[in-house]
Amino acid sequence: MSSADAAALIEQRWNMFYHWGPCSLLGFSLLMAAATSDVIGMTRGDWYVVGALTGAGLALQLWPGAAARSRPQPSPATAIHYALRWAIGFVLTWINPFFAFYAVVGYFGAERLLPARLVKPGLFFTAVTMSGSQSGGLPPDGELGWGVFGGLLAVNVALLIVLAHLAAQEEQRARDAAATIIELERTNAALQQAMDENAALHTQLLLQAREAGVADERRRLAAEIHDTIAQGLTGIIAQLQVVENAQETGDRALAGEHLGRAADLARHSLGEARRSVHNLSPSPLEHDRLPEALKKTVAEWAERTGIRADLTVTGTAEHLHGEIEATLLRIVQEAVSNTARHAHATRLGVTLSFMGDEVTLDVRDDGRGFDPLAAVERTGSGGFGLDGMRARAERVAGSLTVESEPGGGTAVSARVPLVRHEP
Repeated sequence: MSSADAAALIEQRWNMFYHWGPCSLLGFSLLMAAATSDVIGMTRGDWYVVGALTGAGLALQLWPGAAARSRPQPSPATAIHYALRWAIGFVLTWINPFFAFYAVVGYFGAERLLPARLVKPGLFFTAVTMSGSQSGGLPPDGELGWGVFGGLLAVNVALLIVLAHLAAQEEQRARDAAATIIELERTNAALQQAMDENAALHTQLLLQAREAGVADERRRLAAEIHDTIAQGLTGIIAQLQVVENAQETGDRALAGEHLGRAADLARHSLGEARRSVHNLSPSPLEHDRLPEALKKTVAEWAERTGIRADLTVTGTAEHLHGEIEATLLRIVQEAVSNTARHAHATRLGVTLSFMGDEVTLDVRDDGRGFDPLAAVERTGSGGFGLDGMRARAERVAGSLTVESEPGGGTAVSARVPLVRHEP
């Protein structure tokens, strides 16, 4: 139950008491008066007055639209209601002190019925009625009776002052609590706004990371072309020049040797070109989403290598941003390629997990393992080794870790933000 519902329930119960409480207490007082009428010495005339005032009290409480039926605002009508109820209680208590059980309702709801300037006088008059009942009835009998009445009145007034002070403190605490709740709501609103701004900033950073990744990929391709294809073509030209010179001198053996070298360089350069094109755009994602592309990639790899491989997808799969899907696919391709070349494994498992605001990818094998600190060089065709996989993850604000030891298999784990595809 929320605090608002609890407050509403308490208010409802108080309203029931303000409506039915005076009636119940009036009925109980009437029973006590009947039981003690002989001791008190009530006359027939007293009973006529009691009957009339009891009926008036019930009518005052049950009359449609009575001021005490709901929580009203103090007004002249509510003040008259309080005064009439006090007068009825005072006269009934004068006749029989046990009617103080009805008069005590003057302590409850004074703030509801009386203007602020009349609350303390109303409570004081109720204390007079209660003190008269406690001292043995009104009017007090003799000096001793008046002395007892005065002492009881002083005690009742002191109790009223203490209770009023405690009530004021409780009301202040309630106001402070309400102010705290309002401040918390403002703080939560500011926090939500900050989270929204953070999400927008995250998207912007991811876009910048993607642009930086594209620039890095261009630089990488340029470096690869310079280091492999361009150098290969330069070597081919050099070999062909040697062949041309050999033909002019008639040295067929030398020309054949350098023609063979030129052919080897051409085949090597063609392989490098194919590798660069293969790394440029992941074709498995042209028609499938990431889970399906991974499933096909793992299945084809297992069929080609003869190693048992399984793919597991956990969580609710979502359509990810193209850069995220390409990054994870490339990491898997490089990881399984490394397993095939180096691990001598008999089993491999790939797990793709969608977890709230991030996606994790784990590739584990039972191969011979290695020392990750020593594996810093590039791994050859088909990828860029551990550094390349880690760089791919970092380009999309992710991370990559490698756990391995000689004889203990290898586990590659990548974590990237879950960024959904935007049509």
